[in-house]
Amino acid sequence: YEAIRHLSIIKENPNTPEQDILEAEKEIEKITATMGEPSEMAKIRNLHWWTVEYGLIGSLESPKIYGAGLLSSIGESKWCLSNNVTKLPYSIKAANMAFDITKPQPQLYVTPDFAHLSLVLEEFADTMALRNGGLKGIEKLIDSNDLGTIELNTGIQISGNFTRVIDDENYRAIYYQTTGPTALAYKNKQLIGHGKEYHADGFGSPIGKLKGINIAIENMSPTDLEAYGIYEGKQVTLNFKRGITVTGEIITGKRNLQGKIILISFKNCTVKYGDEILFQPEWGIYDMAVGANITSAYSGIADPDSYKLTYEAPKEKTHKIVYSSKQIAIHKLYQQVRDMRENNTINITELNAIFDKINSSDKEWLLALEIYELVSDLDNSLKTNIFNFLNQNSKGKYGNLINDGLELIN
Repeated sequence: YEAIRHLSIIKENPNTPEQDILEAEKEIEKITATMGEPSEMAKIRNLHWWTVEYGLIGSLESPKIYGAGLLSSIGESKWCLSNNVTKLPYSIKAANMAFDITKPQPQLYVTPDFAHLSLVLEEFADTMALRNGGLKGIEKLIDSNDLGTIELNTGIQISGNFTRVIDDENYRAIYYQTTGPTALAYKNKQLIGHGKEYHADGFGSPIGKLKGINIAIENMSPTDLEAYGIYEGKQVTLNFKRGITVTGEIITGKRNLQGKIILISFKNCTVKYGDEILFQPEWGIYDMAVGANITSAYSGIADPDSYKLTYEAPKEKTHKIVYSSKQIAIHKLYQQVRDMRENNTINITELNAIFDKINSSDKEWLLALEIYELVSDLDNSLKTNIFNFLNQNSKGKYGNLINDGLELIN
């Protein structure tokens, strides 16, 4: 992000040396080549780019434009429909295709219709941790090294920086662990007393059913809990099917609106996986999130407002462009022409004087084009001179832009 932002900033500055731009482009290429497997968020970004911004629709041989990024640029709209740009059938492969925002795209994706577009997006959505949850979902959060949330089947949400997951021989998550500030929520609202200040050092909890008991903890009625010895004030050992044991005195519990147990709190608690201690009494109260499985995992916090996230501003600021006296003089000429257009008052003498100042260089073709637009309905030598100037430069560096402008005016 910082590398792309830096390149965008220096490209916007007309005084940036060409060498600085080349070095910034090489840095982006270097970073892109060593980023490894793109994250889920990066894949979503890619799909957005190749559809909403740069999407084509119809046949590969004769597509039409629907991407906003293409539609907003006359030059790129024309370029993208030429044979210089490779047209690819739109598929889920687009999720892995990176892009450079500072250059015209060498290839674009064509969807035959919007129904196909929706099918591909649904195909990708079915691979997301948001829908899959489980081990794969939490592993994606760990790989991201960023804040994320898992939601259990009971609806309880755990938000933090996930750093570990224990799985069994069938590749099912049986215990997860966060490091640092963690918050618990239900229906995207933080549970009272379970914010990041309370769980400042992380959070861990088992997943699944108890060994030898068919009823999941969350579905147990008060009678069931009493039958299995799971109630407040009692020392209890919970043996989970997949090897996690929780031993401690139950203090309290929480249920959701449907009456399912979502949280049980213990004191004097020890949590173990085999011989490994995952939590010990000296660490304080142990809060166990209740749920048989992870139904969803996604980037971000369940209740961002309560978490009070702060974002560091980018270190590099946009450049304040310092214009030379010559550039400022040119800007004033543009302003003169603009004033005439807005006030609907054309001064041929003044326009002649402006054109005389710029007709020695093709760099100010746009100003010449704006003057030509003002006098296009008149029959005078200025119109002829400007047309000849533009026509002379239409085969050069700015040829496509000049020809497009003339076509719009004429």
